[in-house]
Amino acid sequence: MENINNKILPKLTLVGAGPGDAELITLKGIKVLGEADVILYDALVNTELLKYTRKEAKRIFVGKKAGLHVYTQEEINRMIVEYALTYGHVVRLKGGDPFVFGRGHEELAYAEAFDIEVEVIPGISSSIAVPELQAIPLTKRGVSESFWVITGTTSEGALSKDIYYAAKSNATVIILMGMRKLKEIATVFINADKAETPAAIIQDGSLVDEKIGISKVKDLVKIAEENNLSSPAVIIIGEVVSLHQRAAGIFSETLLQRN
Repeated sequence: MENINNKILPKLTLVGAGPGDAELITLKGIKVLGEADVILYDALVNTELLKYTRKEAKRIFVGKKAGLHVYTQEEINRMIVEYALTYGHVVRLKGGDPFVFGRGHEELAYAEAFDIEVEVIPGISSSIAVPELQAIPLTKRGVSESFWVITGTTSEGALSKDIYYAAKSNATVIILMGMRKLKEIATVFINADKAETPAAIIQDGSLVDEKIGISKVKDLVKIAEENNLSSPAVIIIGEVVSLHQRAAGIFSETLLQRN
């Protein structure tokens, strides 16, 4: 417990746990886990990381994913403040990076409203790490000059409008939380004349049970069904996917030679 003369010093630290592999958290993240009085951790956090916490620390699962909501976001916000004021140092352990579709800033702002000290320790986002671990670069000279990272499903449950804009660009497009909208996403890109564009779906990226499907955009739904791919998964659309070792025989020789 953080205290001076038994006075509790409330603090919130947002920690990014990385894409799944427990070894991909930062050294600073591990250090803070060992200092925490309370750890509130998400569904996509590798529970192996809890071994770095103190024996007397409270470890509380507050995971939210499709079909599983142990606590609402508002309840989690209140828990952060309650535990910080009662016990001291609260670590909010989140999959990936806390500020990439992690609602981390909402939790930070809520804690600050109660004059609680806050700190952020970035994590490796799955949007970058998962393609990279499969040797798919997000940018490559002469192939892709930029990349978009987009949520597939908005808070209202709709398809993100940004996907329509991304489909018109030549950028690499990385879509998180998009498997339930896969057919809609593929249709958007097909309607933008991207039916032949290389695409990949990577499920459980960085973990031992990782699965991947490589195809053209027009075959995305088919490849997902054939490989039994589902959430959590990262969808990558763009010519850089043709650089994957399994690309030969799927994409045109012209594209492969140019890359």
